[in-house]
Amino acid sequence: MGVSLLSSHKFPLFSLSWIIFCTFELALAGKTRHYHFDIMYQNVTRLCHSKSMVTVNGQFPGPRVVAREGDNLLIKVVNHVQHNISIHWHGIRQLQTGWADGPAYVTQCPIQTGQRYVYNYTIKGQRGTLFWHAHISWLRSTVYGPLIILPKKNVQYPFAKPHKEVPIIFGEWFNADTEAIIAQALQSGGGPNVSEAYTINGLPGPFYNCSKKDTFKLMVKPGKTYLLRLINAALNDELFFSIANHTLTVVEADAVYVKPFETNTILIAPGQTTNVLLKTKSQYPSAAFLMTARPYATGLGTFDNTTVAGILEYESPSNNHLNRVVSLFKPTLPALNDTSFATNFTNKLRSLASVLFPANVPQKVDKRLFFTVGLGTNPCQKNQTCQGPNGTMFAASVNNVSFTLPTTALLQSHFFGQSRGVYAPYFPSSPLHPFNYTGNPPNNTMVSNGTKVVVLPFNTSVELVMQDTSILGAESHPLHLHGFNFFVVGQGFGNYDPSKDPSNFNLVDPVERNTVGIPSGGWVAIRFLTDNPGVWFMHCHLEVHTSWGLRMAWIVLDGKLPNQKLLPPPADLPKC
Repeated sequence: MGVSLLSSHKFPLFSLSWIIFCTFELALAGKTRHYHFDIMYQNVTRLCHSKSMVTVNGQFPGPRVVAREGDNLLIKVVNHVQHNISIHWHGIRQLQTGWADGPAYVTQCPIQTGQRYVYNYTIKGQRGTLFWHAHISWLRSTVYGPLIILPKKNVQYPFAKPHKEVPIIFGEWFNADTEAIIAQALQSGGGPNVSEAYTINGLPGPFYNCSKKDTFKLMVKPGKTYLLRLINAALNDELFFSIANHTLTVVEADAVYVKPFETNTILIAPGQTTNVLLKTKSQYPSAAFLMTARPYATGLGTFDNTTVAGILEYESPSNNHLNRVVSLFKPTLPALNDTSFATNFTNKLRSLASVLFPANVPQKVDKRLFFTVGLGTNPCQKNQTCQGPNGTMFAASVNNVSFTLPTTALLQSHFFGQSRGVYAPYFPSSPLHPFNYTGNPPNNTMVSNGTKVVVLPFNTSVELVMQDTSILGAESHPLHLHGFNFFVVGQGFGNYDPSKDPSNFNLVDPVERNTVGIPSGGWVAIRFLTDNPGVWFMHCHLEVHTSWGLRMAWIVLDGKLPNQKLLPPPADLPKC
């Protein structure tokens, strides 16, 4: 029921002006959109294997969340399962609303069985493809879905309007319960069992046993352009993706427009999103075309070496029964360890850097940080046999600190000034014991363990170099930073050289994103501005590495102005 702001009452001129101004402001503001997430068990069958698994609203993948830039989202999450749960809105900046970011024990205590929490946030200055997923243990293997942010009304894409938009979300299927898989791995110190299949929109496709009926099919019309919103929600694998006999035009990465470029294959890491334009053939081709994805694997550990496939099929011209599919074409994907392709692909990604969509790269640096990122070990506990290297337990670390999650949320501890015994504000800004990071590894592979954070003032310009190490094998690591986008100003192989490498940094149009792959045996340099107060998680988006401790947190202090301060916590914030 609406109430008119203007009526027959007489207002003083200043009051009328104020009402007109407020009405104008409301017109500019977005809508409030409500969603309801029931966290519930659902029986799902893939590969002739049925299991009860955690879902949202009984759907796998979960429901699509759609909003426009400027909209306010109110998403009520009700937990009906035995596991604690929290939901992360991956890539949403959460300006002043860190309480809605979602990582358990970082920005909130998890939602316990029978409890509920409303995630309340506004989408400010963002549009594009993101996704949401569980952010506790390995529950995101089944609890995930697309998060589509459309431009504001009457605002166009920086490319021709597509005929249709299609989310394509990659995942992994495990026959076993993933909570049991990671629990067993953490207890034994060994590597976890890998998935049985990859999925496209929850379907493994025809290359797996007992799976032909579970194949994603994309029906298209000739001579049309389709916008494919690609999302990698897989737990532990970067993926190559291609559509046979079709060229893709990349137009967006991590919900930021990029300079368009054509490619036959894309590389997408867990936590990354990529929008591509698919222009269909001008005439009905009497053929179907496989779209396939398989892993880009650089580490020494075991991985799921299988291929997921969907089918691109053209709608037959109406009333013409002579047209039928007579051929099925299959794309050629790069080799599993094709780092050359991976490097060339990522080097093509450039910000649009236009008047409407500028690349606001920090030109000066207030704080320089150098983080080593890689694997390591922890000692086996007494009276236990461990399955890690040489009888140890696998670990992972940043600057040799393997991050221990606290038992209460970091953001609450910070906001209420109760950090004592929860975290220590002295995360090392560089390795305490430098070594030849990509050469022969040191004999001592043990990590330190603790809950240490980096504390930075508001509006600090940060340059962070992240260096892969050869300890237990060089490997590509997709690092995701919560609360911020960053510019990827440089990358290379071998050890980062601070005297030479910065001269090659791109400070004009580097790609802007929220998840970046550290090259296997190399380094990547990013820049960002700490313009968002709160506590922000940063971690490898290979879930096994996060479980082993390849994670850390940043605290950004409040600024002086009201819009530079973290808002107070909501009344329904979960308690630990």
